[in-house]
Amino acid sequence: MKKGKIVLVGTGFVGMSMAYSMLNRGGIEELILIDIDKEKTIGEEMDLSHGLPFAPQKMVIKAGDYAECKEAEIVVITAGVAQKPGQTRLELAEVNTKIIKTITQNIMASGFHGIIIVASNPVDLMTYVVYKVSGLPSNQVIGSGTVLDTARLRYMLADYLKVSSKNVHAYIMGEHGDSSFVPWNHTYVGCKKIIDIMKDNHHPIEDLEKIHEGVINAAYEIIEKKKATYYGIGMSLNRLVRAILDNENAVLTVSTYLEEKYGQEDIYIGVPAIINENGVRELLELELTKEEQEKLDHSCQLIKKMREDSIERIIED
Repeated sequence: MKKGKIVLVGTGFVGMSMAYSMLNRGGIEELILIDIDKEKTIGEEMDLSHGLPFAPQKMVIKAGDYAECKEAEIVVITAGVAQKPGQTRLELAEVNTKIIKTITQNIMASGFHGIIIVASNPVDLMTYVVYKVSGLPSNQVIGSGTVLDTARLRYMLADYLKVSSKNVHAYIMGEHGDSSFVPWNHTYVGCKKIIDIMKDNHHPIEDLEKIHEGVINAAYEIIEKKKATYYGIGMSLNRLVRAILDNENAVLTVSTYLEEKYGQEDIYIGVPAIINENGVRELLELELTKEEQEKLDHSCQLIKKMREDSIERIIED
């Protein structure tokens, strides 16, 4: 395993936004690009490499193949098809399960034994697929989960309260999708609960749910205006990679495997977790209200229903 060697599978908008943010930030020694479209991948290698004279540090960037995964510290999967108009989430999940299954088999055939980060949608389901197909320990398979949702929440709360987003400690939990929720009792600005801040400043408490609705609708709005979202998730994936490479023990809301946690078993879902060089060091199990627990259970039920309908069969075929 080479320290600082990253493989990116999928050179679409999301993957390349991550790659570009890595080029600007530094801290990566080698970045390997893999995609079914070989010509595009070579073009991306060339385009990124031409920016190296202005990058903060030396970095090797090259178009490669799955054999390169063997010595990689982290493989990031952003490949897959986008949801088409009129296509259900289950239909999308079925198509992407087949793609992600093949990709995972190719990664593992190289002898890879590092950490896999999954950003392909539906991300909680696709992370489960990678876990099952790879045979890696669950702590080494991580989904981007609600990292981006949480970033959007922090940004919107900071904008509403006119404070720095770096001092907003808020987390979105559950599915990366419409059934997510915010445990407001565990949301702070600095060291003060946001519920108390809302009361003290005579802000309507209902505004918090409006902000959460804004988070849920953000992707739809961006897609309507510019066809796709990629900068935010690109930055989010870069953040997750840095937490692993730098052994940060950072708290991030990733799609994590639950086993006897939050009353759930054998499922990947977005919850706060401590991330370091081993992947998920441990989960932070929050005390949820009855309503919040019901929302988490509902998120998990939606995912398990899709799994039972066809995903499990595709994994086993």
